[in-house]
Amino acid sequence: MKKFIAGLTIAAVSSFAWTINGTGASFPYPVYKQWIKGYYQESGNKVNYTPTGSGTGIKEVAARHVDFGGTDKPLSPRTLKKAKLYQFPTVVGGIVLSYNIPGVNKLKLSEAAIEGIVLGTIQYWDNPLIAKYNPDAKLPHKKIIFVHRSDKSGTTFNFTYYLSKMSSIWRKYYGARKLINWPTDEQGRGIAGKGNFGVSAAIKTNPYSIGYVDFADALKNNLKMATIQARDGKFVEPKPENFAKGAAYAGFSPKNDFYKVIAYPKKGYPIIAATFILLPKEKVNTNKKVTEFFSYAYDHDEVASKLGYIPLPSSVKAEVKKYWQQKGIH
Repeated sequence: MKKFIAGLTIAAVSSFAWTINGTGASFPYPVYKQWIKGYYQESGNKVNYTPTGSGTGIKEVAARHVDFGGTDKPLSPRTLKKAKLYQFPTVVGGIVLSYNIPGVNKLKLSEAAIEGIVLGTIQYWDNPLIAKYNPDAKLPHKKIIFVHRSDKSGTTFNFTYYLSKMSSIWRKYYGARKLINWPTDEQGRGIAGKGNFGVSAAIKTNPYSIGYVDFADALKNNLKMATIQARDGKFVEPKPENFAKGAAYAGFSPKNDFYKVIAYPKKGYPIIAATFILLPKEKVNTNKKVTEFFSYAYDHDEVASKLGYIPLPSSVKAEVKKYWQQKGIH
């Protein structure tokens, strides 16, 4: 009798289970992947998410080709209104400068060094601006290979937003964008990778390279990560507790659909980013399934923390849930 009842229960769960599909930012993919797995085991409901990059996530949800889009570049209230989309943050993470210099396991980079590397004015690892803060490192006279994203990327947007705040030269000539024509490419010292995982793979397989990638992917690929100079002049290691110090200055508000770029905070690790979900306003029933999943995700902060992400403060999560209720999608 018990087996029969159990069978009925499983059949009932499977018959009422649903599937939703999303695509976009690769930055949060490691944590989304784990949340999706846990949610399926608990509910039987399936969430498909393909890490195609923020540009694709915005494009696909705007065209209504997916149920939700992921982006590390938040959309302004005006853009959201035009595209008829809702927006809310899910998690915060760090963007690190990972490098592959044989024999160098600890690297410190000042703002001047980072500026020179991305602008292409520093071309060799033993440049004085790098050597200054690495007196004990055996820096080689080898050309610096700069690895970057090949796709329209929210990680690129947040990294170049940081560069724009940190460097007046970068701000004047390049600015903050999802896709950049990097100066190092013009010098023949650039490599492009698709997604954060593509950048990680390129750094791992190319000696004397350096590139920007999310902390979770760098950790997963066992990449070396540079300690970098923060806005207050201090050198800060890429660690979750230092990401959290910067995230404290986020200042999210439902009044503008949580629109906020948080890179280059006053204190803490200087290259951090929030990632967001976009929902089509008219798909009320589907949106309720999406918010049900992310409500589950909010209740499982330990998954994000384990991977090196920073969960949203409880006050922000409460504001997001209130936002959902006001929109009638939760």
